[in-house]
Amino acid sequence: MPDGHPQTLLIGGNAYGSVSLVPRMANRHGLVAGATGTGKTITLQVMAQAFSDLGVPVLVPDIKGDFSGIAKPGVLSDKLQQRADKVGLGPMTARGAPTVFWDVHGEHGHPLRLTISDFGPVMLARLLNLNETQSGVLQILFRVADDNGWLLLDIKDLRAMLTYINEQRAEIGPRYGNVSAASIGAIQRALLNLDNQGGEKLFGEPAVTLEDFLQTDAQGRGVVNILHAARLYRDSPLAYSSILLWLLSELFEQLPEVGDADKPRFVLFFDEAHLLFADTPKSLVARIEQVVRLIRSKGVGVYFVTQSPLDVPESILGQLGNRVQHALRAFTPKDQKAVRSAAHTFRSNPELDTEQAITELAVGEALVSLLDEKGVPTPVQRVLVRPPASQMGPISEQERADVIKSSVLAGVYDRELDRESAYEILQAQAEKALSEETAKTRTQEQARTQAKTRNKSATTSSTWTDMATSMGRSAARAIGTQLGRQILRGVLGSLKGR
Repeated sequence: MPDGHPQTLLIGGNAYGSVSLVPRMANRHGLVAGATGTGKTITLQVMAQAFSDLGVPVLVPDIKGDFSGIAKPGVLSDKLQQRADKVGLGPMTARGAPTVFWDVHGEHGHPLRLTISDFGPVMLARLLNLNETQSGVLQILFRVADDNGWLLLDIKDLRAMLTYINEQRAEIGPRYGNVSAASIGAIQRALLNLDNQGGEKLFGEPAVTLEDFLQTDAQGRGVVNILHAARLYRDSPLAYSSILLWLLSELFEQLPEVGDADKPRFVLFFDEAHLLFADTPKSLVARIEQVVRLIRSKGVGVYFVTQSPLDVPESILGQLGNRVQHALRAFTPKDQKAVRSAAHTFRSNPELDTEQAITELAVGEALVSLLDEKGVPTPVQRVLVRPPASQMGPISEQERADVIKSSVLAGVYDRELDRESAYEILQAQAEKALSEETAKTRTQEQARTQAKTRNKSATTSSTWTDMATSMGRSAARAIGTQLGRQILRGVLGSLKGR
């Protein structure tokens, strides 16, 4: 690892020495908190590049659009070197980190798409802001599709399944549970709202895979995956948090157990972490808590980034062993409560008034408590965060374009695919049923008198519907594959196997 720290991840230092994160304790998760403008972004940059130097790939959301500088060597100055000397860093070497840019809209990075099937009913219900009854209908929809081997790839597949479920309510009810037309309508309206927010860009193929995020470069450095999320966060905060929740679920379901490894296999930074828990059902929060608790044995570290520790539920906050707290302002009673809460999460230091220090920290300063080699939190210290070796502030659009063009993923996700899935299958069934029923009706009409035809015209429509339904069921059974029947879903509803 560069800068003379081969076994630790240097966060900063003070007059008493350097403060570093022990790599084998990095999967015990962490919290980076502080008010806007207090230096959280630079701390994230320092930590992300330190993990990269250690050979650990990371994912960092870029909500403000100012994190891209990590891809480019920084400009060294006397002031930066003086800061480096103060924290015990020594002579600095300017360097960037291997970087891959992602963007749901495909404007500032490789297009990031997921399939509806991979995303799963639990997270989709959260994304659509459905109530418990509507979420149950969505669970039924996924189960019917899974049982029949019908792929749900994009939003039009989901709409086709909603129509199918609505038409087959009488048959589906006894087997899967009752489905109401009102719930179907509510889900359709939620989909329309998602469309208006650009949600159709999120779902489709080719879909990203977990391996895309777990890359290292030729020098063994971990790739820094940057999710450009300025527009996504502005237009659809739920979609932003749902993507990170999906990745957390994928890491948990797909990675094997590694036990206590020397370093993490992957680190996920969750910026604006309050979005993960705001208006989230308690049942889902409990599942997230379970994943966070267990995922460290998979070699994954999760670092929540937010303004106040109060943004994270206590059940999860208690699992975050590594803490970096930037300044908080105590202007209101709620602010004062947040300051007290933040102070009480640290292991006390008799030489430091933690509660007072939180309100006095300068930009680039932080209170830090990290786990030692034995997993015990160290007493809180007031430290000066080390300067990053990469550029502070964003790179130019041309520089970003060059990074995207030279990426190993260049061109892989540029062209959308639309293979056969639920929409095409159900459309083909309907067209076949309509064609056969039309031919039969024509034959019957030729043999009947005009009067009888008029009397039975209303019945014909009903007969067509019944036959289309029957043929649809027959076709569904015919195309239901063994693969479809073997689909298993994990704790957060995403697929457990591929």
